[in-house]
Amino acid sequence: MSIKSQTLDESNVVILEPKGSLIGGMETEELKTTLMKLMEQGTVKVIVDLAGVEYLNSSAIGVLTVSHTTLMSHGGKLILCNVNKSISNIFLVTKLSTIFRSEDKREDAILAMGK
Repeated sequence: MSIKSQTLDESNVVILEPKGSLIGGMETEELKTTLMKLMEQGTVKVIVDLAGVEYLNSSAIGVLTVSHTTLMSHGGKLILCNVNKSISNIFLVTKLSTIFRSEDKREDAILAMGK
């Protein structure tokens, strides 16, 4: 898996687009590495567009949670967007929907990042 990354110059927001299933192994490790590198470079505004992600497990949730916490401690944000129904249900059942901000569309996540 290769995570597509895009930086919005005017707002220094980085959008990540993982693909496939994030169920541990290489895919989840790549997401973790990408997020860690961004944070080491001083990035504090990250949108993770999950449109291309079919499923995620506790390993991926752990990566997102640690990244979210780290970004918030540095005055930043991590916002999810385009979350499918099954992943949304995972966040609801685990009560992580109260922690992660999630927007239906990428455009809404970009707008929410500015608030």
